[in-house]
Amino acid sequence: MTLNLFSDDEEALLLAQQAGTREALAPGAALLRGFALGVAPSLLQAVGAITAHAPFRHLETPGGQRMSVAMTNSGPLGWISDRSGYRYGRADPLTGRAWPPLPTVFATLAREAADTAGFGGFEPDACLINRYAPGTRLSLHQDKDEKSHEHPIVSVSLGIPAVFLFGGDSRADKPQRIPLVHGDVVVWGGPARLRYHGVMPLAEAVHPLTGAFRINLTFRRAG
Repeated sequence: MTLNLFSDDEEALLLAQQAGTREALAPGAALLRGFALGVAPSLLQAVGAITAHAPFRHLETPGGQRMSVAMTNSGPLGWISDRSGYRYGRADPLTGRAWPPLPTVFATLAREAADTAGFGGFEPDACLINRYAPGTRLSLHQDKDEKSHEHPIVSVSLGIPAVFLFGGDSRADKPQRIPLVHGDVVVWGGPARLRYHGVMPLAEAVHPLTGAFRINLTFRRAG
């Protein structure tokens, strides 16, 4: 039996009622409901092209643990984790080739979402592409490996639902639990840029465009 955070009718109603709305999560952080819906098929098509050249893989933490979320990168810089630590690099360590370029549809969406959230002039140079299967999660963490923290993070949800955890400046701060569905975009920067955040374990579900997966695009200015 396939479980879901929402029934099909509930998800359709949520999308219809909230698409296009902007919800403030904290100073410097906003949830843009359904912001990516119009370009979602194009985004997923681009993901397919990217992963044909830079396949999804499960990275290793500096402590030697295998990450449950599969990932790859697009853009001039890609995020890497292994026994040497967390960092950005210009080449895919699996192939030695440059990461696939950032598609125009990616850069345009990231720029428009950041502008809508109050961060004009955002030009990402890295897109982390994460693939979540049911049961996978992302523990609370900060995005702090970028050269500067003056630029926002733009996170796009595609596929099956998830519950986003948006915490405070300390890992001990109790996080908000924010249900996300296909097409939702979260942007945080300024005073919220280094807030802890994560994703709760995903429930089993199926989406017509992604099957039993959630695809998350996280845009950053890393260099």
